[in-house]
This record gives sequence, structure tokens and C-alpha cells, in this order.
Amino acid sequence: MYIAMNRFKVALGSEADFETIWRGRDSSLPQVPGFVEFRLLRGKTHAEEGFTLFSSHTVWRSEEDFQNWTKSENFRMAHRNAGDHKGMYLGPPVFEGFNVVEGI
Repeated sequence: MYIAMNRFKVALGSEADFETIWRGRDSSLPQVPGFVEFRLLRGKTHAEEGFTLFSSHTVWRSEEDFQNWTKSENFRMAHRNAGDHKGMYLGPPVFEGFNVVEGI
């Protein structure tokens, strides 16, 4: 199993818009080979720094399945409008990928 996450610092006051964008996305992930699960996570609000932390969290059968998706037309289509809402973010998303350690 492989977990891929992008962390987003969403500007205060933009949280509902951010969630609406994610709810309205045209996602073909369920049809992608190796895809297991998606979750959008909402973290703590950091008022003094002006953002609320969010993370997109996907689970894949393998890192290879995830990498194949990132090279696909489905990936390009899913991210085609990614730059349209730059004003709601404090910086770019931060990617983190993890291979699941079994048996611990």
C-alpha cells in the first residue's frame, strides 16, 4: 500500500470555498487501476499565521500505481484548473508519499 498526501495552507475565510471546490471536482479516481481510497482532511486553524491546514489523502495499492496515475491523462484532467484559485492558498501544496510498513 502507498499513501499520497498533499498539504494545503488555506487562507482564513476561504475554507468553505476550498471544500466546495473539492466536493465539485470531476474525479475519475475510482476507475484508475490501483486506486483504493480518497479523503479530504481538515486540520487545525492557525489564526496567528492566517491559514487552516487541509490534506488530500489517497491510498493506492502500490507506489507504482500512484506514479502511473501521475503520468496519465486522468491526472492531467484532474489538475487542469489547479492554478485558478491561487488566492486562497498560502503557498503551493506540499506533497508527502509513504509506503505502508506491514506487520508493525
